[in-house]
Amino acid sequence: MAIRHCFDKDVDQVLFEGNSSVKRVILNRPQKLNSLNYHMICQMIKELKAFEADPKVKIVILKGNGKAFCAGGDVLASYTCQVAGENHLLRKFKVIGKCLIPLMFISLDEAGHWSYGTNFYKKQVMLDYLVATYGKPVVAIIDGIVMGGGAGLSLQATFRIVTENTVFAMPETAIGHFADVGSSYFLSRLPGFYGEYLGLTGAKIRGAEMVECGLATHFMLAKDVPLLETALDEVTSDTKTISEIISKFTHKSTVKQHGAYSRLEIINKCFSRTTVEEILSSLESEAKTKSEKWILDAINWIKSACPTSLKISLRSIREGRTKELEQCLIQECTIVCHIVRRTVSNDFYEGVRAILLDKDKNPKWEPSKLELVTDEMVDRYFSRVDEDDMEPLQLPARSSLVDTMRPKL
Repeated sequence: MAIRHCFDKDVDQVLFEGNSSVKRVILNRPQKLNSLNYHMICQMIKELKAFEADPKVKIVILKGNGKAFCAGGDVLASYTCQVAGENHLLRKFKVIGKCLIPLMFISLDEAGHWSYGTNFYKKQVMLDYLVATYGKPVVAIIDGIVMGGGAGLSLQATFRIVTENTVFAMPETAIGHFADVGSSYFLSRLPGFYGEYLGLTGAKIRGAEMVECGLATHFMLAKDVPLLETALDEVTSDTKTISEIISKFTHKSTVKQHGAYSRLEIINKCFSRTTVEEILSSLESEAKTKSEKWILDAINWIKSACPTSLKISLRSIREGRTKELEQCLIQECTIVCHIVRRTVSNDFYEGVRAILLDKDKNPKWEPSKLELVTDEMVDRYFSRVDEDDMEPLQLPARSSLVDTMRPKL
């Protein structure tokens, strides 16, 4: 199904800057926390491929303008396109001078269908996979909020730099979705069962914790980021040289003494349980003897999040431990297809309505309780999509050279 996306060309939602050897890809939608839309993703894929093919380009820097690197995909815009009635036009405008300029219009006789969501997601995964397998060093400067799709983009980079401003989270279960965009790969490779903790509780962690657990490679102070960029502008050599330059600006980070990561023993005890119900019960047992905020926050999140999403996330992360990145991305895409086509439930649409659209913060999950979500229901999300024109995600063949130069999680 073809989807038409038209944007005002004066609105530069992604900026491409730099010199002949160093290229910058700058997310430039600060009023939306740099959330990704289809147009932005297509732009980045096109330019990144061009940079990769250009022998003069030695390094690509990813960053975001404003207080966020990227808060994720533009879920609300995608939701609107999927649920809008047919044969209408959705329009968004910006006031320029005394004129209303349309920023985007989408023919809803084409977009008002669940496949719009899968097409958007597939394109997003293609971008993430391109970064993960890029033939040149990619430096992601994560100076601010990074969630969901922003994590999927930046955490595949060769170098993942965070600062004291960085805040990471995977809060998808709050809106009836699940921890996706490659998180079954990168969360499953964190120490112990810390990945399950992050994926099931939507917990926010700072830059220091990201370095400590392996999500990020370097910590530096935000004031030094411009100095780093200036130094990187002179790069004409290999990954080792880039690493040495970045190391000159790194700063010792300190993990909070009472933060969740310093309680990894308790996290492993609770989140190693087989089911979400057992994880919750274990946390509640810990809460009886330990009045620690992170435990109470985890309990409250699990009790309010979508029960089905929690079970999907747990299984996805667990299965991700034995899979390569490509396999994780393909499986996650299958799950997304089932979610947006309402194979089992309407939870995603209800979650977006309650949290992002109407903002009543009172979603009506169905099933409403963990114990009502059966294994058979969860199995369906991991099965092939029963649609004649819906093929599994096909990732392009890419060189494995990147495996030798990309720091492992």
